[in-house]
Amino acid sequence: MKSTDGAAAIVKAVTTAQTGARSVIIEALARIEANTGRTKAFTDVLKDRALANADGIDPALKAGKKLPLAGVPFAVANAFDLKGIATRAGSKIGRDGLPAAIDAALIGRLEAAGAICAGAASIDEFGLGHTGETAHDGAVHNPHDLTAIAGGAPAGVAAAIAGGMVPLGLALDSDGGLRIAASLSGLFAIKPTYGRLSRVGVFPTAPSLDHTGVLARSVEDLALAYDAAQGVDAADPAMIKRPLEPVSGRLERGSAGLRIAIADGDFAGAGEARQMMDEIGKRLEVSRRVMIPYAQAALAAAHLIGMAEAASLHAERLRSRAADFDPEVRDRLAAGSLLPAQWIERAQRFRRMFHEQMLALFSTIDVILAPATPMRAPRLGQKSARVGTVEVPVRQSLNSYTAAFSLAGLPVGAVPIAIDGQRLPLGVQAIAAPWREDFALRIARELEKSGLAKAPVARGFAEE
Repeated sequence: MKSTDGAAAIVKAVTTAQTGARSVIIEALARIEANTGRTKAFTDVLKDRALANADGIDPALKAGKKLPLAGVPFAVANAFDLKGIATRAGSKIGRDGLPAAIDAALIGRLEAAGAICAGAASIDEFGLGHTGETAHDGAVHNPHDLTAIAGGAPAGVAAAIAGGMVPLGLALDSDGGLRIAASLSGLFAIKPTYGRLSRVGVFPTAPSLDHTGVLARSVEDLALAYDAAQGVDAADPAMIKRPLEPVSGRLERGSAGLRIAIADGDFAGAGEARQMMDEIGKRLEVSRRVMIPYAQAALAAAHLIGMAEAASLHAERLRSRAADFDPEVRDRLAAGSLLPAQWIERAQRFRRMFHEQMLALFSTIDVILAPATPMRAPRLGQKSARVGTVEVPVRQSLNSYTAAFSLAGLPVGAVPIAIDGQRLPLGVQAIAAPWREDFALRIARELEKSGLAKAPVARGFAEE
C-alpha cells in the first residue's frame, strides 16, 4: 500500500489489517525524501513524530476504535502550528520564532481520525502571493511540469499531493490560494463556508477573508478529510455553531435535482478557460448562464480589505524587520498600510451588499460554475501570460476568479479538468450557497465520474 493509492484505499487496507499504518508512513516518508529535492514541497518533515503516531493506529483499531482516516499521511501548509517547530508562514521572520506549544486545531481533528501528519509544506510569505515562489524557501515546482509553478499560497501542499507524497493536505485560502493551487497542480479541493472549519493555530493572512480547507486527489478522499475536520471550536471567533454536516454519504447523488448555472461576463473565462467551461456545460447538460453581480467591484473590495488587514497584522514587523521580508511582499504591505480608512469602510459596506446579492442569486440556483484560474500553470519566474488575446500579469491575475467568493464567504469546490494533449491541468470552481458544501462536492463527483475531472499522480512520480 502506497501514498499514491489514495486515502480511502489506505483506510481500507489498514482497517482490514492488509497492511500496517507504520508501513504506509514509512513508504510516504521515503517518497517525501526522494522528491522534495526536485519539488521543494516540504520545509519540515516530521519523521519521528509520524512514526510514533503510526505505531498507535493498529492497536487502536484492534481495541475497536473507529478511525475514518486510519493510517493516511497528510501535509499541512507551514502556516499551521505544529508542536515543537517554529511556524514559518513562508517567511524568514517566522522561522526565528519560538516552537509551537500545541498543534493547530485541524491537525488535531485529522489525527484524532487516524491520519498522520508527515510534515509542513512551503507557502508564499505570510500567504501573500499566488505562485509559490519565495525569496526564503525558493520556488515550489509543479510535479506535472517541473519548470512550472505549483501555484497558490499553499503551493507546497499541492506539490506534495500531486507528486504522490501524501494523499491529503490542509491549507489556508484567503483570496483563492487553495483553489489556485488545486487548479494549477490538478487537485480537488474544498474551501468551506466562512466559519465552518477552525482556524485556531493557523498564522493569519487576512482574518476576515481566511478560510481553512482541504486538498486531495479524489472527491471521496476530499470528503473523508473534510468530514473529519468539522466541529465547533469556541476559540475561533469566526466559527458558527452548527451541527456536523458530513458530505461523504451524499456524493453519489451527483447533479440530480440541482439547479446549475455557468458564470458569464467577467467570470466567463477566455481562451482555454472558456473552452473548458463550454465542455463542462455540455457534459452536465447545463445551458443557463448567469452574471455575478458587481464582479469587478467585488474583486477590488477583496484586494482592499485583504491588503489593509495584512498590513495591520505586520505593522510592527515592517517597522522592526523590513529587510527580512520578501521585497514584493514588503511592498504590498507598505501599500496596504497607506490605504485611506474611508476606502476600507466603503469596501466593507459593499461587501455586505455583495453577500446579499449572492444570496438572492442562490434563491434560484444551487451551484454556479466558474473557472478557478484564467490560465494553466505559468513557468517559474514568468511575469506575464496571454489569456485569450490579452497579455496579463501573472501574480495579479491568478486570483481574478476566486477572490470575490472569499469576500462573500461562500463554499467552493475546486475541480481539476483534464485537457486533452496538455500535461498541465486547469480547474473549475463549483460555488454554492452558504453551508451547502455538499452541493459543490456532488458536482465535483459528477465530473469525476464522467471522466472530465481527474487528479492523477503526476507522470514521473506515479511510476516510482
